[in-house]
Amino acid sequence: MPRPRRRRIVTAKRGFTLWALCVFAFLYLPIAVMALFAFNKPSPAALAGFTGSNVCDIPPTQLGNLTVWNGFTTCWFNVGLHDPTYIPAILTSARIAAGAAIVSTLLGLGAALALARMNKFVRVPFDSLVYLTLVVPEIVIAVASLIFFVQLRNYVSFFPPLGAWTVFLGQVVFGASLAMLVIRARFVGMGDTLEEAGYDLGSGRLATFRQITLPRLFPAILSAGLLSFTFSFDDYVLPAFTNGTTNTWPIVLYSAVRFGITPAVNALATLMLLATIVVIAIAGLVLRRGRVSASIETEETATAPVAMR
Repeated sequence: MPRPRRRRIVTAKRGFTLWALCVFAFLYLPIAVMALFAFNKPSPAALAGFTGSNVCDIPPTQLGNLTVWNGFTTCWFNVGLHDPTYIPAILTSARIAAGAAIVSTLLGLGAALALARMNKFVRVPFDSLVYLTLVVPEIVIAVASLIFFVQLRNYVSFFPPLGAWTVFLGQVVFGASLAMLVIRARFVGMGDTLEEAGYDLGSGRLATFRQITLPRLFPAILSAGLLSFTFSFDDYVLPAFTNGTTNTWPIVLYSAVRFGITPAVNALATLMLLATIVVIAIAGLVLRRGRVSASIETEETATAPVAMR
C-alpha cells in the first residue's frame, strides 16, 4: 500500500476516534457532573450562618450557590432516601413502569407474531396505527387520553378515576407500539427455517413456539421490556394530564425545580443510575449465557449425526 494512502487512512481513523470521543463526552459528561454534585456541600455563606450538626439540614432556599464546588459530603444520600416526597413518587413511578412494561411487552409480542402472518390488507392499516402512536406529538396523545378517560368514566361507572390506573393505561398504549416494533424486527429477521424444521419433526405449534421461537426472541423481548420501562418511568407529559392526585417522580421533580432543588435529587438520580447499570449488566450476562448455550446446542446438534456414524 502506498505511503500517502496509508497516512490518509490513519488520519481518518484518528479523526473518527476523536469524533467518537467528543460524542461520548457530550452524552455522558452531564451525567458525570450530576453524580459529582451529589456530593457537593452548601455554599460557604450558608455554612457560616448555620449552627446545626448536619449541613444537609439547611433549607433549600438558604443553600446558596450550588453550581460551583463547595466541598465534599455524603449526607445528601441519607436526606434523599428519607425524604417523604421523593421516595413515594419514585416507588409509584417504578410500580407503574414495571406493570406497563410487562403488559406492553406481552401485547407487543402477540402483535408482532400476528402481524408477520397477516394478510397485507390487514397488516398495513394496523402498521399505520402503530406508527401514528409513535409519530403523533405526545401532548396530543395526552390531551386525547385525558378527554377519553374522563368521558369513559362518565359513561362507565366502574372505570377508575384519574390516577395511577389511567397513567398506567396511557403508558401501555405507547409502550405496546414500541415493543411491537422491536420484537417484530427481530422476528422477521430471524426467518422461519427452524420453525418449519420443528414442524417437520412432529412438533406442535405450542411446543415449537416454546422451544424454538421464544428463546430466539428473548433478546428482543428483554430489550422491549427495558425500553418500555425506561420510557414509562421518566415520562412527564402523559402522566401530567392523566395522573389526577397521583404524583410520579418526573412530576415531583419538576415541581421541586420550580421551588428550589437540593443535591438530594442528584443523590437519588445517582443511585438510580447505579441501579440501572446493575440491571443492564445482569441482562447482558443473561443474554451472553443464552447465546453461549444456543451455540453449544447447535454444535451438539451438528456433531450428533457424525457421532452416530
